[in-house]
Amino acid sequence: MAGVNKVILVGNLGKDPEVRHLEGGVSVAHFTLATNEYYKDKQGTRVERTEWHNISAWRGLADMADKFLKKGQQVYIEGKLRTRQYQDKDQQTRYITEIIADEISMLGGRPQGSGIGAVATDANGQAVAEPQQTFRQEPELDQLPF
Repeated sequence: MAGVNKVILVGNLGKDPEVRHLEGGVSVAHFTLATNEYYKDKQGTRVERTEWHNISAWRGLADMADKFLKKGQQVYIEGKLRTRQYQDKDQQTRYITEIIADEISMLGGRPQGSGIGAVATDANGQAVAEPQQTFRQEPELDQLPF
């Protein structure tokens, strides 16, 4: 039986996605996501702990991230955990753990001035919920299980 490598995060973008275009027109977006945890310490004081996650999105998902995601925006990310190594400028081996996104959903309010998120209203001027936007990475043909 195969193992399961699945990560689900809900948090806020720490920066706008940085997109690079690789050989063959493949694009990749990198950004950080902050998740917050709250608890009370022994004195009863509320403590906030922020964890930062490195996120990578590939191909069409990278293009959607570049177009729609902005710093501070709340998103839902579903993907898999991957650790890779690289050589830094001093030729030291470094390791980075990142989330390879398979799905990104924009949550909550959208950033002001983004042009994609003015609150919709009905004929009576009442706010109307807009549909949540979700983007998924389509599997490559060589990734299909059959």
